[in-house]
Amino acid sequence: MSVPDYMQCAEDHQTLLVVVQPIGIVPEESFFRIYKRISAVSQVNVRDSQRVLYIRYRHHYPPENNEWGDFQTHRKVVGLITITDCSSAKDWPQTFEKFHLHKELYGATLYDSRLFVFGLQGEIAEQPRTDVAFYPSYDECETVEKRIEDFIESLFIVLESKRLDRATDKSGDKIPLLCVPFEKKDFVGLDTDSRHYKKRCQGRMRKHVGDLCLQAGMLQDSLVHYHMAVELLRSVNDFLWLGAALEGLCSASVIYHYPGGTGGKVGSRRAQGGSLSAEAGNRHRPGALTSNGINADTSAEIGRAKNCLSPEDIIDKYKEAISYYGKYKNAGVIELEACVKAVRVLAIQKRSMEASEFLQNAVYINLRQLSEEEKIQRYSILSELYERIGFHRKSAFFKRIAAMQCAAPSIPEPGWRACYKLLLETLPGYSLSLDPKDFSKGTHRGWAAVQMRLLHELVYASRRMGNPALCVRHLSFLLQTMLDFLSDQEKKDVTQSLESYTAKCPGTMEYITLPDGLKLPPVPFTKLPIVRSVKLLNLPTSLRPHKVKSLLGQNVSTKSPFIYSPIIAHSRGEERSKKIEFQWVQGDVCEVQLMVYNPMPFELRVENMGLLTTGVEFESLPAALSLPAESGLYPVTLVGVPQTTGQITVNGYHTSVFGVFSDCLLDNLPGVKTSGCTVEVIPALPRLQISTSLPRSAHTLQPSSGDEISTNVSVQLYNGETQQLIIKLENIGAEPLEKLEVTAKTVNTKEKLYGDFLTWKLEDTLSQFPLKPGKIATLTVNIKVKLDFSCQENLLQDLSDDGISVSGLPLYSPFRQVVKPRVETKPINPQESSKAGDFSHVKLREPKGK
Repeated sequence: MSVPDYMQCAEDHQTLLVVVQPIGIVPEESFFRIYKRISAVSQVNVRDSQRVLYIRYRHHYPPENNEWGDFQTHRKVVGLITITDCSSAKDWPQTFEKFHLHKELYGATLYDSRLFVFGLQGEIAEQPRTDVAFYPSYDECETVEKRIEDFIESLFIVLESKRLDRATDKSGDKIPLLCVPFEKKDFVGLDTDSRHYKKRCQGRMRKHVGDLCLQAGMLQDSLVHYHMAVELLRSVNDFLWLGAALEGLCSASVIYHYPGGTGGKVGSRRAQGGSLSAEAGNRHRPGALTSNGINADTSAEIGRAKNCLSPEDIIDKYKEAISYYGKYKNAGVIELEACVKAVRVLAIQKRSMEASEFLQNAVYINLRQLSEEEKIQRYSILSELYERIGFHRKSAFFKRIAAMQCAAPSIPEPGWRACYKLLLETLPGYSLSLDPKDFSKGTHRGWAAVQMRLLHELVYASRRMGNPALCVRHLSFLLQTMLDFLSDQEKKDVTQSLESYTAKCPGTMEYITLPDGLKLPPVPFTKLPIVRSVKLLNLPTSLRPHKVKSLLGQNVSTKSPFIYSPIIAHSRGEERSKKIEFQWVQGDVCEVQLMVYNPMPFELRVENMGLLTTGVEFESLPAALSLPAESGLYPVTLVGVPQTTGQITVNGYHTSVFGVFSDCLLDNLPGVKTSGCTVEVIPALPRLQISTSLPRSAHTLQPSSGDEISTNVSVQLYNGETQQLIIKLENIGAEPLEKLEVTAKTVNTKEKLYGDFLTWKLEDTLSQFPLKPGKIATLTVNIKVKLDFSCQENLLQDLSDDGISVSGLPLYSPFRQVVKPRVETKPINPQESSKAGDFSHVKLREPKGK
């Protein structure tokens, strides 16, 4: 026997093996649809009995394995079901001939066979036959399950007759010597009359009858026969068959202790029937059945408890049996399967360390030269078994070997898709997920070196599959999550590979859906560069909105009562700490400053870096950065223009690095400091530029309070002299100027002024209001000096120092706020350059309230 069945489990020893195969050309989909219906009939209750028969179906079974049917009867093909298409009567003789030829493959062991014919109608199909069933089509075959049940009953009849025939001790008759294929040449010329030979024959036959009893649903009897076989075979040192008898004893005991099965999903499907069979076996004893099948002799329970192995003894006997199998080179498959069965039992018993010993032994069992497909199957099953006993990393190791085997050089057409799928299944064993959020908590789990190797293999498999998007995603994940473990050279190599892939397929923030339904999340480059702080900046001084103080009294409405609640005080405090006091203005350029760090050993070029916002329509103006290698904290200012009003929240930023586009949210950035990310955007305000006809003052007479914008001009007059100050008001914004309010403030002088020092008339100026965008209005201010010089010794000297300056021309509007001028200034007209006029920007807005 050369082909191991890695799905074998202990309860398979009680099953009857039935092979289902197509004859001729049968559509694969149709065949497996019928095969699924047939294999669903896996348990059949025997009529007039409490016994249950279990059937194991295979659609492929090597005929050479059938030769070991005497050694372990569950390996013997006892039933054959063939499926064929036959549309015309003239093809029927040839089809039936093929059916007979097919039976010859397993002819020596078959108990019964059936042929299911689809598509044939007429006289031939109407003839009653026991071994052939005719159906018009694959859709019109309601009686398939009933036919299978009848077929299994016919198998039981043959099985029961063989069991009774071989269990009966016919004195005087010679007991034949049962052999495995490689033993036959060893027994040529032996003395068949010796006591040693007879004991060997008796022991092997006892073991064989135990197998038949187990298949026939007679658990108690099988235990008795196995015990007798063990004693006989041990006395003659027939180690191979002694191992088989011990394994049979283990299988029967496992079936008794674990009626739900040990084979995982397959075992769970047997759970209901398994419990029934256990009870039936408990009650059953040959010759003790009443008419309704209930056992009247309760001594069977006592016998069972005596013959059945305990859970601990089961494993000891498995070890002993495997040690005997190990003495025979040709029994490698039997030894391997016994190890697998023992592991499944130990997994249920939660004895992981002992199970790993059996698996380690299975790894080193030498079989014939396996094909690549068989190697893949072997390593996959080893991986699955290690997973069942909780050895996740060991499981991942063998799964990875199976993946590499899919792309072995000896395979003409390597299966890169299968390789990639198996590699994905190894990720949990290496504490690796493909979601970058799992790595944002700061604690790294698993061996980084192995994880990086696995990610490189995923990239390579993706490339061989012809999927550059997958290559980019896995390389991006490698660079983002393993950055701290990469050497400088590895960082350069990975980024060069990434740039070569993104030249063909840029990295995006879209999910990638794999054929099996798995979705790969996007990988934002939050470490390229690393952001340490985010700060929203106030507008420039000339653009900041301010409340009009002279009108505050008109806007204050009824005050709301203050209510203290200790329940929400803490949350209110947090909100206040995150509240930004200043405001942004619709249509004005707003700035956010980031402090960034480049962790790479080379210059990092960040293209298309901009802000991500919510709450207000926002036009982000992208920037390009070039950060020095391993730079310290580096300030970066990102700008944008809010297009509407309301609350705007800066959620993060977007970048393009190495051809990968990333949306980096602040919530996913650990250790980022921010003083608040939400600010109010108020409606657009007018912009006013002021120019005067007087030259600028050499120095400021009065420092600015910070709440007003001032310009200082200088003029020198004689007592009694009058001069005009012409102020040009130009609307350089997009909003009309509606109101104008002019006030005068005189700084303290050392003498009393007589009359109005500054006079103006607003009628002509206000007639030009509202001032449309781009329009200019003028305001004429008369400056007249009249001083009393009597009894003042030092006044002339003081006046000659600086004269009297006009300072501070704040502009107010009943319905707007005054804001500080913008930094930029409008160029002076050539004809006005001699006047050295001063230009300022003034912003107005409506105050709150009614």
